[in-house]
Amino acid sequence: MKTFTSRPQIERIKNAVHHDPHSILGIHQIKTGVVIRVFDPEAAEIAVIDIHDPERRYQMEKIDEEGFFEALIPGRKVFAYDLHNVSYKGARSMRRDPYSFMPLLGDLDLHLFNEGTHYEIHKRLGAHIVEVDGVTGVRFSVWAPNAMRVSVVGAFNEWDGRRNPMRSLGKAGVWELFIPGLTTGEVYKYEIKAQNGDVFDKADPFAYASELRPRTASEVWDHSSYSWDDAEWMEERRHGELLDRPFAIYEVHLGSWSRKNDGADWLTYREVAPMLVEYCKRQGYTHVQLMPVSEFPYDGSWGYQVTGYFSPTSRFGTPDDFKYFVDFFHNNGIGVLMDWVPAHFPKDSFGLRRFDGTALYEHEDWRKGEHKDWGTLIFNYGRPEVANFLISSALFWLEYYHLDGLRVDAVASMLYLDYSKEDGEWVANEFGGNENLEAIELLKRMNTLLHEKFPGAVTIAEESTAWPGVSRPTYLGGLGFTMKWNMGWMHDTLEYFSKDPVHRKFHHNNLTFALLYAFHENFVLPISHDEVVHGKNSLLSKMPGDTWQKFANLRLLFTYMYGHPGKKLLFQGCDTGQWTEWDYDKSADWDLLKYAPHARLQKFMADLGSLYLNEKAMWENDLTHEGFEWIDCNDSDDSIISFIRKAKDQSDYLVFVSNFTPIVRQNYRLGIPESRLYTELLNSDSEIYYGSNAGNNGAVQAENIPHHGKPNSINITLPPLATLIFKPQG
Repeated sequence: MKTFTSRPQIERIKNAVHHDPHSILGIHQIKTGVVIRVFDPEAAEIAVIDIHDPERRYQMEKIDEEGFFEALIPGRKVFAYDLHNVSYKGARSMRRDPYSFMPLLGDLDLHLFNEGTHYEIHKRLGAHIVEVDGVTGVRFSVWAPNAMRVSVVGAFNEWDGRRNPMRSLGKAGVWELFIPGLTTGEVYKYEIKAQNGDVFDKADPFAYASELRPRTASEVWDHSSYSWDDAEWMEERRHGELLDRPFAIYEVHLGSWSRKNDGADWLTYREVAPMLVEYCKRQGYTHVQLMPVSEFPYDGSWGYQVTGYFSPTSRFGTPDDFKYFVDFFHNNGIGVLMDWVPAHFPKDSFGLRRFDGTALYEHEDWRKGEHKDWGTLIFNYGRPEVANFLISSALFWLEYYHLDGLRVDAVASMLYLDYSKEDGEWVANEFGGNENLEAIELLKRMNTLLHEKFPGAVTIAEESTAWPGVSRPTYLGGLGFTMKWNMGWMHDTLEYFSKDPVHRKFHHNNLTFALLYAFHENFVLPISHDEVVHGKNSLLSKMPGDTWQKFANLRLLFTYMYGHPGKKLLFQGCDTGQWTEWDYDKSADWDLLKYAPHARLQKFMADLGSLYLNEKAMWENDLTHEGFEWIDCNDSDDSIISFIRKAKDQSDYLVFVSNFTPIVRQNYRLGIPESRLYTELLNSDSEIYYGSNAGNNGAVQAENIPHHGKPNSINITLPPLATLIFKPQG
C-alpha cells in the first residue's frame, strides 16, 4: 500500500519509542497538498472532517494493521479538523487530533526553568485546562530529560502508552502534549520509557489533585472555580506587625483530631472547619498548624512522606474543599499554617524516585541521596530544576490556598550533609565541611521570595541544632526564616517536669537556661506531636505524682510556657489532658471531657488563652530582652522562679511567680517594682481548674519593703504546683 511515511517511522510510532511524535502524526504540508497521520489501535475506521466545512470528509487509509492511518489530501493547505472514529466494537466518536496543535510552552518558560528561576513553573508544567484555537482541553507537561519516551495515559485512552505519546521540547528535558476535550476530574499518569527499555507509570509531580490512596494517579483540576471571601483578612495580614502580635498555634492532625461514624471515617475539610474554628476561638488560639496535607500515600507517615507537592490530600475532600477550610478560618480571624516537607521524599515507585529512569530529583550517590533512618531520599538541591520545583511548591501553597505560612520540617537534616550518618556514609562539600551549601542556598532563596511575594506570611523552621541566624534576614547572613522552634527549651522543660518535685531543685537550670539564648532567634515554644508518640507518653502521663498532681503540673507547665518569651505551639489532646499517646488512626479522646479534671483543664486553657490574647505584656515584646526581667531565678532550694513580662509601654507589665513543688508557701515575699495593688489575674490552683484553691483572695497590696533587688514587695501565699499572674492597678 502506498504511503508517505517510512516503515521505520511507522514502527517507532507503533512501538512508542518516538521522541517527537508530532513530526509524524497530525497534519503536515507536502508539495502536493497535506498528509494527515493517526495512530489508534482501537479504530477500525477513521475519517477526517474539516471543522469549517463539515461536508469535506476524507476517509483515512489504514496502512498498518496495528492502527496506523494516513490520508493524502491534494491541493489543500493545513486546516483544522476533527477525527471521526469507528471502533472495532462499533462505537463512534468525534474528537480533535492532539497532534494537530503547535507547542504551547515558550522558550522563555523552558529557559527559566532550566535556570532554576521560574518560580511559577507549576503554572506551566503539570496538567492545565487551556483553550487553544478555540478548543478546550488539557495541556500536559512534564520534566523527564533522560526518558526515551513519555506518554499521557488514563481512562480516556485505555491506559495505553502508545496512544498519546508526548513531544520532546529539546534540550530543556520537558515533554508536552495538548489533548482536546479533557477537563476537570480526569485521572491520568505519565508512562515513561527509560533509556534502558524499562516502562513504568508515574504520578505527575506538579499535579493539582490526586486520587485517594491506595490509588496513585493524578487528577486534572481547575483552580479558577473557587471564589474567595477573605480579602479583608489578606489585606490586614499584609500590613500587620507580625512578631509583635499574639501567636498561639494549635497543631492539628486532620485525620485524628475528630472523626465521625464512631471513629471509622474522616471528617472532610468542610465538615471539620466550623468545629475546629469554634474550638480554636474558645481556647484562644490565633493559628492552626496542620500536619502535612500535601498528598501522601501512607497514613502512618502522618503526611511527612509527600508525593503531591502541589496537591492537598484527597482524604478530606477536593482542592476547593481545602480552600473553603482556609477561607472559613480567615473569616473567623484565625490563621492557617501548614507543614511543608522539602527535606526528603519517599521511595514509592509511582513518585519522584528515579522519575525518568535516572536519579532526577535525588542524587545518584546514595551517600548524598538517602536518609537510611527514614527510608527516604534526599532532594538534589543543587540541580536548578529541583530547587525550582521546591521553591515553586512553597510559593504555590500561599498563592493558591492563601495559607499564612509554612512550618518547614526537618531543616537540620537539610543543613548538614552528615545528619544521622556515620563516617563513610556522607560526602563533604567542596570546602571539606559538613554543611549542605546547596540546601542552604535553597532555604535562603525560598524565604526571601516568600516574604517578598506574601508580606505578613511566616516561615517557621524545625531546626534542632545551634545553627546561627536561622530566623535572621538573609541580608544579615541568616537563613531568612520568620521564626524557629526552640527545641532546647522543649527538651529542658519536659525533662524538668518529668522529675519528682523533691528532685527538681537539682535541675533548676533546666528552667532558667533558655533565657540565656531566648532572644538570639525569634523562637516558637513547641510542644508538638513528636513529644506524645513513639513511647514518649502523653503530656499528662509525663507528669509525676498522683492524678491531682499530674493535672496541677500540667497547668503549671502551660502557665510557665505562656509566660515564657516566645510564641506558643501546642498539639491536639494536650490541652484536655489526654492519658494515652497520640494515635494517627483514631480520634482524640474527647470523651474524657465528661470527667471533671479534664473539663476543668480545658476551661483553664481557655482562660489562659483569653488572658494571653488580652495582655500585651505576654506578646508585644515577646522576642526582645526588653520584654522580660527576672525577679528571682536562683531559688533552686524551693524550686520557685519569678519574672516580669513587659509590653512596649513599660508601665504595662505582668508579674509571674511559679512554685514547682506540691508545698504551699505561706508568707512568700516577692519583690516588685512599684507600690500598688496587684490583682491576681490567674491562679492555676483555683478550684474552678481542679486546684486546691490556695491563693490571695484575688489581690494583694504592695509594701515599701525592698526585696529581690526591687524597691517594693508583696507578701503572698504561693499555691502548690502552681503559677500566679499579677497585674498592677491604679
